[in-house]
Amino acid sequence: MSAYIIPALIIALAVFALFKKIKVYDCFIQGAKKAIPLAVEIFPYLAAVFMMCEAFSLSGLNGALIALLSPVYNIFGIPKEVVGLTLLKPFSGSGSLAMLSEVLAEHGADSYIGRLACVIFSSSETTFYVCSVYIVKARSARVAPAIAISLTANFIATVFASFICRIL
Repeated sequence: MSAYIIPALIIALAVFALFKKIKVYDCFIQGAKKAIPLAVEIFPYLAAVFMMCEAFSLSGLNGALIALLSPVYNIFGIPKEVVGLTLLKPFSGSGSLAMLSEVLAEHGADSYIGRLACVIFSSSETTFYVCSVYIVKARSARVAPAIAISLTANFIATVFASFICRIL
């Protein structure tokens, strides 16, 4: 059933466009023309985020931060095995996917840790990546509140995920 959702949406969009007499191909080309300047415009911000993530990981600060924060996370019922994933996900989707794979290889997909890691991975966002794109397009200087709200929401989702995975 889910395999038909995207094709159904595309067909519905095409029928709607035909009904409204919209030239879909021309609209697509107009949008695609804007993609290259956007990519060039956001590249420096994305490069900075990716370099900071790599430097953080290679420096060993990641391991030290996990060791430091594990007791705090444990108070909220979040096991130390997934603390690294919760810290990495706001910075890097691919890095957190690699960490998720490691957790699943070590603990298994059907374990509490494995289920929790999957829920955390899927219910959190790459906050700094999204904010770097947002900064460029919105030209907003008020980035700190957006980051704080996003990180808080990620943490609350992690605590809630831990609770739900424990009772299921």
